[in-house]
Amino acid sequence: MAPKKVIKTKAQIVEAVAEKAAITKKQSKDAIEALVAIAYEGAKQKDGFTVPGLGKLVLKQQKARTGRNPATGATIKIPAKKVVKFRLAKAAKDAILPPKK
Repeated sequence: MAPKKVIKTKAQIVEAVAEKAAITKKQSKDAIEALVAIAYEGAKQKDGFTVPGLGKLVLKQQKARTGRNPATGATIKIPAKKVVKFRLAKAAKDAILPPKK
C-alpha cells in the first residue's frame, strides 16, 4: 500500500480541492481565494468567521500585562492589543484526535 501524499503547498491544496470537487484548478484556486478573503473580512466582525466543521476565526482584545525580559530578567509592561485566534471545531477535533478512553 503506497503512503498518502502529504499536502503542504497552496498548489497542492488547489489540486486536491479540484480533484475532490471535480472542478478545474482555476475554479478551485478562485474558490479558495474567495473563502480566504471572506474569512479575513469576517474575522474583523464581532462574531468572527466560522468554517463549518473546521473552526472559527475570532478577533480578541488582549489585556495589558506584566512580563519579563528573558535576557535581563527586568520586569516590563506589555500593552493591550488585538490578536487573531482560531478555535478548532469539535467535529475537527473528533476527526483528528483519537477518542478519549
